Amino acid sequence: MELDEVADELYAVPPEEFVAVRTQRQHDARAAGDRTLAREIGALPKPTVAAWVCNLLAREQRAEIEGLVELGELLRQAQESLAGDQLRALDRQRAQLLTALTRQATALARERGARVGGAVEAQVADTLRAAMADPEAGAALLSGRLTAAMSYSGLGTTGTRPALRIVPPRTGEPPPARDRTRGADRRDRAAERARREEARRAAEDRRRRELEEARAAVREATEAAAEAAAEAEEERQRVDDLDARRADLQARVQELSDELARTEQDAARTAEELRRAERHRRTAERHATEAAAARDRALAALRALEEG
Repeated sequence: MELDEVADELYAVPPEEFVAVRTQRQHDARAAGDRTLAREIGALPKPTVAAWVCNLLAREQRAEIEGLVELGELLRQAQESLAGDQLRALDRQRAQLLTALTRQATALARERGARVGGAVEAQVADTLRAAMADPEAGAALLSGRLTAAMSYSGLGTTGTRPALRIVPPRTGEPPPARDRTRGADRRDRAAERARREEARRAAEDRRRRELEEARAAVREATEAAAEAAAEAEEERQRVDDLDARRADLQARVQELSDELARTEQDAARTAEELRRAERHRRTAERHATEAAAARDRALAALRALEEG
């Protein structure tokens, strides 16, 4: 692990994650026995939101930032060599490029969940303007390690860039060499950048339309999913109701089955009692018949005695 690669990592993470990642890298350095590196990592300052947005743009759209820096060089040369109409054309291109890159930077930050307000957007624009106006500021922006926004007053760049003093930019990644050739070649490059900018804006418009279509598709899918979920909930409720009714009917069937079994047992006992009652009735009838016959015999004997 080297300070250079740690700095690259730290100035790429969102500001709210910077301290945690820096602390972890300090621990890693200490665990590796490199206390000097740990101290150097601890000295890396946390970037402001505007600086992080500029670093993000420099990493994601390096070619555009290189074009911005180169255009600044052309403008400085144009002040001495170009006619007024050519200078005005380059100045219009400068304004368009600054506006487009500022919007692109804020869009990139918002895609990553960052909140970019008007104040931060203004600081980003000031930093891009400074990078165009001052070669040192351009190199600082291209390093992707800004810790604070920059501005240009016409007398030099203002704003702190301690990351550059602590961690020099990687060799092999300097701003592109300036072509000092004046005249037609310089204007051709400016025209080429204008064409690239137009193509980029067309790509942004296309992406914006695709995003709108995707959002519309998401809304439709969300509504369809909500309807399907509501229908599924209704079916689940219907199943629950039917299941509860089935359970009630099964309980009633069991209850009736138990009652039927008891009734059958009662009927069997009653039938047995009926059979016993029939036997008792027949015995009682026989006894009654015998008693009546005995009575008749006794009456006959009584009458015979009375007549005699």
